[in-house]
Amino acid sequence: MTSVLSTIILPFAVGAVALVLLLGLVNMMKGGSPNTSQKLMRLRVLLQFVAIVIAMLAVWTMGR
Repeated sequence: MTSVLSTIILPFAVGAVALVLLLGLVNMMKGGSPNTSQKLMRLRVLLQFVAIVIAMLAVWTMGR
């Protein structure tokens, strides 16, 4: 369980956060819709929360 969390799921979650961050930056640099930027910001915050929860679960399972 720990191996799957720390080697597969956690990098995927961090990659999703990075992708959404880059999409938001590209949207802002192109002068895109502020509404789209706001939606991407909210999605990024949600994905960061999920990534932190996954990281904490991985740490918790390593200690068991």
